[in-house]
Amino acid sequence: MRPEASKRVALVFSLLDANGNGVLEAEDFALMGDHVVEVAVDSAADAKEAMRAAFHQYWSTLRTELDKGGDQVISFEAYTSCVLSPERFDTTIAAFAEALSALGDPDGDGLIERPLFVALMTAIGFERANIDALFDAFGPTADDRIRVETWAEGIKDYYAPDKAGIPGDHLVPDTST
Repeated sequence: MRPEASKRVALVFSLLDANGNGVLEAEDFALMGDHVVEVAVDSAADAKEAMRAAFHQYWSTLRTELDKGGDQVISFEAYTSCVLSPERFDTTIAAFAEALSALGDPDGDGLIERPLFVALMTAIGFERANIDALFDAFGPTADDRIRVETWAEGIKDYYAPDKAGIPGDHLVPDTST
């Protein structure tokens, strides 16, 4: 596993831990789903429901794979072992990637405009400068839009344990200074 992948998932874990108690629980995913769909005001109800369902699936996969003791909490170490295992998490992250990128395309033209991309990513908890760097790394069109497929693939790459130098690395704050 590449160190970049570990940093990426550590960031997502911290963002998903909505109540800040150091573990992931079902309520964290429900809260995050609500935050994300709230900013997608122009998206269709079915796209919003798909996003909530994707957050539910994300939690369900973690619980099924990792909560053998039945305490309904997932530690950071357990989380990392699952989300960076393609055989355990690829189906879940694909559903999540498709739902989030589709939510960003309310008019169905296959393109996501920067303001909605920023709103969705801010709702998840990413920092604005990192969001803009990611959007720019996706190679926006002259009218400042990215393809839905580009974002979906970028989300999937974010969870790939063997990838580095990917656009998603821009979301991780530079801690070298």
